[in-house]
Amino acid sequence: MTAFRLPLAFRLAARELRSGVRGFRIFLACLALGVAAIAAAGSTAEAFRHGLASQAREILGGDLSVSVENRDFTTKERAAIERLGPVTYSAGARAMAANTAGDRRLVMIRGVDGRFPLAGAVKLDGSPSLAAALADHDGVAGAAVEPALLDRLHLKIGDRFQAGAMTLVVRARLLGEPDGLSRGFAIAPRVLVRADVLEQSGLLAPGGLSSRTVRVALPATQDPRAAGQALQKAFPDANFRIRDRVDAAPGARRLIDQLEYFLGFIGLASLVAGGLGVAGAVSAYLSARAPAIAVLKALGARSGLIRDLHLIQIGVLALLGVSIGLVIGGAAPLILGKLAGSSLPVPALFKIYPAPLAKAAAFGLLAAAAFSLIPLARARATPPSALFRRAPKRRPPLGVETLGAGLAGAGLAALAVVAAPTPIAAAIMMAGVAVAFGLLALIGRAAAFAAGRARGLTRGPVKLGLANLAGPSSAAHTASPAIGLGVALLACVVLIQSALLAQVSDVAPRTAPAMVFTEIPADRTEAFDATVAEVAGPLNAATYLRMPFATGRIVAVKGKPVDTQAIKPSQRWAFDNDISLSLFAREPANAGVVEGHWWPANASGPPQVAMSVEIAQAAGLKVGDTITVLVLGREIEARIAALRKIDFGGFGPNFALIFNPATLEGAALRNVAIVRLDKDREASLTRKLGERFPGVNVISVREQLEAAAALFDRLALAVRGAAAVAGLAGVLVLAGAIAAGARARAREAATLKVLGATRAQILVAYLIEYGSVGLIAGSAGVLFGFAAAWPVVVKIFEARWSVDWSGVLLLLAGATTLTTVGGLIAASLALSQRPAPVLRGD
Repeated sequence: MTAFRLPLAFRLAARELRSGVRGFRIFLACLALGVAAIAAAGSTAEAFRHGLASQAREILGGDLSVSVENRDFTTKERAAIERLGPVTYSAGARAMAANTAGDRRLVMIRGVDGRFPLAGAVKLDGSPSLAAALADHDGVAGAAVEPALLDRLHLKIGDRFQAGAMTLVVRARLLGEPDGLSRGFAIAPRVLVRADVLEQSGLLAPGGLSSRTVRVALPATQDPRAAGQALQKAFPDANFRIRDRVDAAPGARRLIDQLEYFLGFIGLASLVAGGLGVAGAVSAYLSARAPAIAVLKALGARSGLIRDLHLIQIGVLALLGVSIGLVIGGAAPLILGKLAGSSLPVPALFKIYPAPLAKAAAFGLLAAAAFSLIPLARARATPPSALFRRAPKRRPPLGVETLGAGLAGAGLAALAVVAAPTPIAAAIMMAGVAVAFGLLALIGRAAAFAAGRARGLTRGPVKLGLANLAGPSSAAHTASPAIGLGVALLACVVLIQSALLAQVSDVAPRTAPAMVFTEIPADRTEAFDATVAEVAGPLNAATYLRMPFATGRIVAVKGKPVDTQAIKPSQRWAFDNDISLSLFAREPANAGVVEGHWWPANASGPPQVAMSVEIAQAAGLKVGDTITVLVLGREIEARIAALRKIDFGGFGPNFALIFNPATLEGAALRNVAIVRLDKDREASLTRKLGERFPGVNVISVREQLEAAAALFDRLALAVRGAAAVAGLAGVLVLAGAIAAGARARAREAATLKVLGATRAQILVAYLIEYGSVGLIAGSAGVLFGFAAAWPVVVKIFEARWSVDWSGVLLLLAGATTLTTVGGLIAASLALSQRPAPVLRGD
């Protein structure tokens, strides 16, 4: 028997497959949908990664980038860097730009030398070259200006404007810089000028906020990572910020990794939700094949032949479904590339990438095995007599099929964890989906049980609908877990989006300052306060705060040099960069002290510091420990007197370090200030400060929040679209459940007609059954969405929890409506057939 079983199984399977995929359409759709989502997410991310890698030199502006803050390179540093290869120097500072009408706007001024750029090209409109755009015209230096500033100040090419103490003329529109992506997010439009013009402006003077960067073109044989490490070793105290072309845009790369994982996770959740559709389609097909299986068994066919016959069919159709998903998922990024063109913010190389497609195929095949082998085990183990009698389904027996299903499920989870950028987070998310899926299944069974108990208290079509809900083929068993999971994912995305958007557009404007002022001269602070009071009214601690400002770098903790390798990469920002600091005598409002005590107002003696609790935890520091900070060219050792929880979105001193005034006694520090002000008075205060304090930079927080809200809303739209895939999987499962039960429903409707039931009564019964399923699954999904979204909003983003009730109710209404429509479809299919043929055929 063993010698010819597989060939016979192949021949029988080939005959069955000649009839087409009728009965397996839902199987194919559920499988293809999940695979397509995973493949599209992976392929798009791969296109962006290859785009970044292919233009790494252009993105960085060279092979190596070395930056310093608030100082210039020394002669020795310049000599060491220039020995590596051709270089280009640039410098950056903030200033207020103003037109002839007095309108003002903060800008980022960048001065470049004649060798800029070493790699790539500056995109300009209105000038034949960068040199021509930046040349002097009638004794006035030229500038290339981003369109956002031109629009804000109503400037055009040829117009003059002020930027700090400089008078400039617009000679070109700045459309793009080769190293723009590597610098990350900018809070203001950019203005490009010659380096000598910026040097003479006074904006790079000591005490202000400025930066200088040198980019190097290395020989082809030189390793950029090794060259950067050698520079760090040669100048250990220089506080260089070094980047190389290997990781030219780390922020963009991290964002791509996280976005791929999140979208891929939604695709995987869709695949899991669609797994019920896969299982339902296989069960329905095997149920329809029950007489044929019974005949084969009665004629002596062994269980192995039955298994092999249908396993071959399922395997072939699974390969077909996965192939369809791979074609759709592989083509989606190509279509995106055609539609988006060059408007994408990150360079991308759109083509077919085998690795993400192979990963998506593995997910699809494992999901098909995990959800289709259990129904196959049940059919193989059912005796012929039970198949002929259409006996109720039994529990699947333990055997090779159930073992294979378990291994496939474990492989699915393991692959999701291994392929994720953060395995721990992936394991938590997978566990959450598994628990939610199990609870949704239990809720469906509980609803069926409650319906069975409640039907005795009702009459007519209501009783019939509750009886259907309690039955073994109820949609509460077959579709509610998938519908609930789809609603849960959508609810989670909607709730996170609405909470963060509310934080940016509602909470932050009420709690954060409306305007921030920097570069306030230390000798004119009282005049500055008086100017603000003229527009804002009487000043108090709730609406106005002015503070000394400086930057420094933590170079030692507990008397030992900082070892950044011992600190988590996500927390190293406070130790490998200059951070903000200030001086306060008295404890300010909203200080956020969580441990320790503030020093007395007249404290003198050794330096003391109030430190951010997050920075302290990163370095293992506590109250009483010491840190050494390099500030204004000298190292200061201070004892930690207090640890603070900083609310960066609030109205308070958001400095990483605050010292007692005696620490920097005698230093004439520039000040910063924050003010709460309504929108109508912003322009008036900006104009007045421009007249009296032209060197003070004005940052409109309201504008930044509005821009962030618009960007977040666009990103959330794409994420919501991806999450809707999970909802579509639930709809497919519902459609599969309706199709699988169509024959039984038709027989049931025919029997009810014969017994005198009207079409209206049957229709009401179906609406009650499916409407209840939608309401129960939707409510459970919303609750799970709440449970998943709350820790993300409150713990990870540290935002205030708020709920978009309109979006939640819309989701709940959508789930109920979709399942109710499913009930109408099921009823119409059942009622469209005449009773006599249905009952005779059975």
